[in-house]
Amino acid sequence: MRAIQVTEFGGPEVLVPAELDAPVAGPGQLLVEVSAAGVNFADTHRTDGSYRGGVTLPFVPGVEIVGRTEDGRRVLSPIFATGGGYAEYAVAPVDRVVDVPDGVSDGQALALLIQGLTAWHVLRNSARLAPGETVLVNAAAGGVGSLAVQLAKHFDAGQVIATASTPAKRELALELGADVAVDNDPDGYVDRIRAVSNDRGVDVVLDSTGGATMLAGLECLAGFGRLVNYGNAGREGRPSVDPSALAERNLSVAGFWLVPAMDLPGGYAEPLTELLALTAAKELRPLVGAEYPLEDARRSHEDLLARRSTGKLVLKI
Repeated sequence: MRAIQVTEFGGPEVLVPAELDAPVAGPGQLLVEVSAAGVNFADTHRTDGSYRGGVTLPFVPGVEIVGRTEDGRRVLSPIFATGGGYAEYAVAPVDRVVDVPDGVSDGQALALLIQGLTAWHVLRNSARLAPGETVLVNAAAGGVGSLAVQLAKHFDAGQVIATASTPAKRELALELGADVAVDNDPDGYVDRIRAVSNDRGVDVVLDSTGGATMLAGLECLAGFGRLVNYGNAGREGRPSVDPSALAERNLSVAGFWLVPAMDLPGGYAEPLTELLALTAAKELRPLVGAEYPLEDARRSHEDLLARRSTGKLVLKI
């Protein structure tokens, strides 16, 4: 089969097309003929060797797939344990396979698997968003951010404030339902957020960037506000936070990682089925960005790391 193989850790240049034997499904697995694979920041961390938990060389990247099983079902599945999504065939765990309804494209389904579930969990379980609260979504034109904007409105947030790096991305966030969109430059960030929140601040900050942006978001919280960090896209690291400083305004900071959340009761199939149904009913609009042929996996990582992307990046197998 055609595949992308990584034989040494590094940047996008280590994503090399290869001819490999197709995998064989073992106990508790299904063989899937892959029609499309998702591209994520987590894939870039696996490729450069910085992923939480580690990866053993050589490997085929890709941890989310949509395709057909041998009996013809069109399915969506994460493949965190085995990887191997950047290929014509992959094996998926039987207990993670979810059927994709008609009316949901491959790209939309892939956008919901990691980005959609992350947006759902950070709003529902980490931030515990209550109706009427104000939500600040950083990187609001990205995969998680664009869905978080829509879900926050669906969950009855009072105000959704989006941040993004360009006028086009901010306009997109407004089209998706954000009440206001501002520049995400850390310089002057707090003043801009204060201005659009009537100097009150916000109840919830969703941050995937880390570094200076995360610290700026923390300054924007109102009393009893919650900041949820679920990534390090800025590659600046996650700054340390002093609990005594949080206590001055009764603030909370949470970290989120999807993998263990999916193992919790009601943490996977139920929210994913809800998201797929909302998409099929056109009540949720997962953003599908660029689609690349398998052999252009390197370019997909380059575009993702350079922030040239909007929405979900997809490898079409």
